[in-house]
Amino acid sequence: MTPLARKRFTRIALNSAGVLVFLFAIFPVYWMVSTSFKANDQIFTTDFIPFPTHFTFEHVSQVLTEGVAGNSIWVYMRNSAVVALGTVLVGSLFALLAATAVARFRFKGRTSFLITLLVVQMIPCEALLIPLFLNVRRLGLYDQLLGLIVIQVGLTLPFGIWMLRTFVAAVPKSLEEAAWIDGASRFTTFWKVLFPLVAPGLVATSIFSFITAWNDLIFALVLMKDTAGYTMPVALQFFFGQRGTDWGAIMATSTLMTLPVIAFFLVVQRRMVSGLVAGAVKG
Repeated sequence: MTPLARKRFTRIALNSAGVLVFLFAIFPVYWMVSTSFKANDQIFTTDFIPFPTHFTFEHVSQVLTEGVAGNSIWVYMRNSAVVALGTVLVGSLFALLAATAVARFRFKGRTSFLITLLVVQMIPCEALLIPLFLNVRRLGLYDQLLGLIVIQVGLTLPFGIWMLRTFVAAVPKSLEEAAWIDGASRFTTFWKVLFPLVAPGLVATSIFSFITAWNDLIFALVLMKDTAGYTMPVALQFFFGQRGTDWGAIMATSTLMTLPVIAFFLVVQRRMVSGLVAGAVKG
């Protein structure tokens, strides 16, 4: 085989592997959306029906009009949005400040602090459930969305600090020193020099925090008592009953639950690109 043929064969193999991975990843999403618009006779059948032959909004209408467990679906959507956005705002702020501290300053216990963050990240959430439950009750945050936000911030903060630390460390310190020589204060230097350059990392951290908080089931189920305080993942479990599972409603609710995540990603993706451009100009 000639080098040109080998190169072409390698390119075809890599592209084929990429297509297979894409199809493997996108198929559950496709099946979820497709099933949400199928009639029940096409859902509960052993025949493979890739597309709904009788397109129906029955399940979507059921979820939107009848609600779940006596509450409107928008109640659960609102609770999930409050927890996810609260986690993003608070977690991103703390992560950025902590990452700047560990990347720019040398202080006693800095290495131990970073190692501790890694160790905490390796502990399964299930192992932290009981201690966190007791702490939330002692703080008076049980059955409150604020308690969920505090828990999610704590769970996503180690990853955020580690990721942002890399971005902050990659920014040359000479840029900040040049701003100081020009008379800029520390806050002005942080806001106008450092922040635009680490904005892409902040966006990536925000996406991770949003998805983690939005998809959380176990803490929302354990730390909330009133059904009106449940989030979307907890609402899904009400469709699983002793007499059967309403797969049409589950798929319709899952489709609705996915839309805000996609919208959030599309919005912050633009910010990520603008942040990269701003960083290039500032550099």
